[in-house]
Amino acid sequence: MSGAGERAYVYAKACGIVGKSLLGRRMPALARVDRLAALDRLIFPQGSRELPERELLPDLERRITGRAVSQILSIVSSFSRPPELLLRLLRTWEYADLKASLNALVSGEPSFPRWTNLGAFGTVRFTAYPDLEAMVKGTEFEFLLDRELNLERGGDAIKAQTELDKQFYASLWRALKKLPKKDRTVSERILGEEISLRNCIWALRLRTYYGMTVDEVSERLMDIYPFRAGKPKVPGKAPGYGKGSGHGKVRRTAGRRAPAADDSLAADARISLGFALDSRPAWTGWRREQFLNPELPGRPWTADPRYFQNSVGEYLYKLALHSFRRRPFSIDTAFCFIRLKQYEEDLLTSVAEGLGLGMSSQDVFALLEVT
Repeated sequence: MSGAGERAYVYAKACGIVGKSLLGRRMPALARVDRLAALDRLIFPQGSRELPERELLPDLERRITGRAVSQILSIVSSFSRPPELLLRLLRTWEYADLKASLNALVSGEPSFPRWTNLGAFGTVRFTAYPDLEAMVKGTEFEFLLDRELNLERGGDAIKAQTELDKQFYASLWRALKKLPKKDRTVSERILGEEISLRNCIWALRLRTYYGMTVDEVSERLMDIYPFRAGKPKVPGKAPGYGKGSGHGKVRRTAGRRAPAADDSLAADARISLGFALDSRPAWTGWRREQFLNPELPGRPWTADPRYFQNSVGEYLYKLALHSFRRRPFSIDTAFCFIRLKQYEEDLLTSVAEGLGLGMSSQDVFALLEVT
């Protein structure tokens, strides 16, 4: 386990990077940007590029991702023996790139030119695309070669994506549980919330976009059991919890109970499967109700997975920002740092894409439910 001096260095370095990031109090500057070139100068004041907007957008997106990965690597590499949890968080990009390569395979694209270079921490051989076996042989993703999932042989694309998500979060949870309790108090709460809410998003998407039945959706959810009866729950409250916030205790109406201590983190999502997608009153009292899109006067209501996902992203960002300095010399700090930098990358990329389409930064903020 890392020593006190190493942890103090990581904390100081992480605080310095976050202080210069476009997060928290610095977000209003991002909301005022109206052109891609201005966004480039804001993010990279010493290294902006003079390029036509059509060329600037992909170049800027690559640099945004490269900067986020580089900053996270600088923190992870500060540990003489980096905790597995942090390495797996870093490999979020590898999972995303692997999903993108699977989609490219299904579409018949002859090349897959862009992926995030994680150096020694990467495992998938993306240069071997479109040879899936050469890409994943000998890695933890070798299960994608199974007949039912192998997209080169007509496998189920949705099932392959689902299995990747399940493996990613299950491996994160296992890595987290290897840490001493004092090192994961905050991380456990945030990751538990994230998995539960990702299940809810996945359930909404599968029902809305693919018309799947309750049974079909249920078997695709991530069953992770964080607490068993008689064991303590993660202490602490997230920002916004309390009376009238929608994050507090849930009314005990039929079919809408809050999950028990020995429930799966898929419990909230499974409860939602009984609610009609076109009836807002049907969702009243659900534990995750606050993330649903509001009813608009004179317009029929339908559950919107994109709105739900954006609301969840904003909530998880605020939870990580609120928790970043709570336990300064624990692994929790590095966990929150990585999640904050990943959120910043997503936000900056979204703003860049919006500006490229002629939107304003404020329009993108509104679309993403950023407050």
